[in-house]
Amino acid sequence: MSLEWRGAAVAPDDEMPSPEVWEPVSVPGRPEQFAGAEAVAYETTFSDPRDESDAHALLVLSGTYAHTRVWCNGDLLTSHDAYFEPLRVRLPESEEYRIVVECRVPEDRFGGLHATDQLPPERCVPGIWWDASLETRPDPCVSELSVQTQLSEEDVTDATVDVSATVLTEEPLDDRITLSLRPEGDVRGGGMMDRARVSTDEETTAVTYTMDVRDPSLWWPHDRGEQSRYVLRAKLGDDEHSVTTGLRTVSYDGGLRVNGEDVPVRGVTLLDPTAEDVKRAVDANANLVRVRAQGTPPEVARACDDHGVLLWQDLPLSGPDSFDTGRGTALAAQLDAAYAQHPSFAAVGVHDEPVTPYADGLGSGFLDRLRFRWRAWRASYDDADAVSVASAIDSVPTFPVVGPPGIDPDAATLYPGWRYGDTADLPWLCSQFDVGDVVAGFGAGALGTPGSGDSPGFDSACHDRHVDGGVEASQAYQAGVVREVAETLRQRNAPLIVVDSLRDVGDAGMGLLAEDGSEKAAFNDLADSYEPTQVMLSDAAPGERDIVVLHDRPEKADLTVEWDCNGNREQAEHTVGPFARVTVDTLTLSAGDDVTLAATDGQTVVKNEYRISE
Repeated sequence: MSLEWRGAAVAPDDEMPSPEVWEPVSVPGRPEQFAGAEAVAYETTFSDPRDESDAHALLVLSGTYAHTRVWCNGDLLTSHDAYFEPLRVRLPESEEYRIVVECRVPEDRFGGLHATDQLPPERCVPGIWWDASLETRPDPCVSELSVQTQLSEEDVTDATVDVSATVLTEEPLDDRITLSLRPEGDVRGGGMMDRARVSTDEETTAVTYTMDVRDPSLWWPHDRGEQSRYVLRAKLGDDEHSVTTGLRTVSYDGGLRVNGEDVPVRGVTLLDPTAEDVKRAVDANANLVRVRAQGTPPEVARACDDHGVLLWQDLPLSGPDSFDTGRGTALAAQLDAAYAQHPSFAAVGVHDEPVTPYADGLGSGFLDRLRFRWRAWRASYDDADAVSVASAIDSVPTFPVVGPPGIDPDAATLYPGWRYGDTADLPWLCSQFDVGDVVAGFGAGALGTPGSGDSPGFDSACHDRHVDGGVEASQAYQAGVVREVAETLRQRNAPLIVVDSLRDVGDAGMGLLAEDGSEKAAFNDLADSYEPTQVMLSDAAPGERDIVVLHDRPEKADLTVEWDCNGNREQAEHTVGPFARVTVDTLTLSAGDDVTLAATDGQTVVKNEYRISE
């Protein structure tokens, strides 16, 4: 049933909002006219949507940012404070309904990126962001259904699915739910069916059940295998409810492992995630997206499942200052449950950038390195609360602290060549501060359109230093930084790297794509750098430089490697082992040299081109 909504900016108080004027708005959505409001109320009216076969009416809201209250015909029905978790409200008996939903900005530290200046105000309007619908159901019915898969990394054939169902009933009930689990599409493995007892005198009851999975078909990242899924259906009387899930294991021990196998991670950050961004990530040869300091919309999580892209899901917590550990722990547990059914769900970050940037504007000289070390030493951070919150996550690996060198982060953010120094400083940063294994952010910014630059999340100081030559020059500079840092990290065998970021949220930014999705120069450079098997120069600078083959696959490869320096072409045959780094030859290079490298296994050709700088 389609609903018509009206909205108004209101004062955040304890009463039901009663604005003098309501204006038509689109729901779901983020009405831009309310940008900057602390609270926004939304109103809809409708007649009883049930027919003679229905007993229950439910209002289902998804993405209600951030603290939400719902009234029906003047009575407060419920409140909600975790927008990544759907809000399902059972409506009372009535012939006519007037629903008022109030969403207000965070009353605590858990607004995430939307509570910072990293996103434009129109993206942060309190509201019903993702979905709003009415459901009618018979009696009895399954109003909610969730699953969590369990596999052994030592024996992935040992698989179970934990089912949790919420049952609504008007009368005492003694019945059984029929549970069926079947492969989606044409995949290996048969279906399973079982029955779970429901016996209750209550109107609402929870039913849990564990199903064994015979001959499981596993879900894999797109560069390693198929994205097999299963559909779980729960049938109770005339009612049926279903969810889709997948079977996989994920762990981290010096590197990410999926289904017991190493998976070198090449990722991108999403600041304003859309399902199309997931496809764009695949086009960039990424196998992970990090949704930074915010909830992931359901269609984006489903797109990750569909396209075989791992999902790093942050808690909505960003920036300096302390936070309530108990509140954080509760949110972490809710987040874990909300995304557990998605086989792409692979990691959780807790506290994003917990200290104020301390090195912006520093150069690469000896004195600047001393200043960097001094400021890093002063930028201490006590990670006890973040570690405590991370302990509430038990289904995927966690990275409690995501931030700069010097605070002993679990995942580092490194910006040589942009915020400080130049790209040649990366090895020094990694060795000096013992970082570089897990890199949750690297890159540089660039203009998206002529005259742009005053955009959310775009550092004006960095802008003045690096992008004052116009769109083309700024994008060329960004491409060079992204390429050199990505290639250096890969050659250092960093197991998990994530570029910041995939797409801008304004006219300029750290994105490899402009806000409308059009490509900047850095996008293709990253796609080349992120090829699972690629041939690279050890350094694109004058001097003796190695030709290096990187092979991030579990099987060996027989490669033909070819290199062309200023028109002088040579080639060699090499067998490269699993996850290997092999030096093919050494070139003596001078400023201005043009170098083209290529490699093929007889089926796929990868290529890299360099112009040697001063």
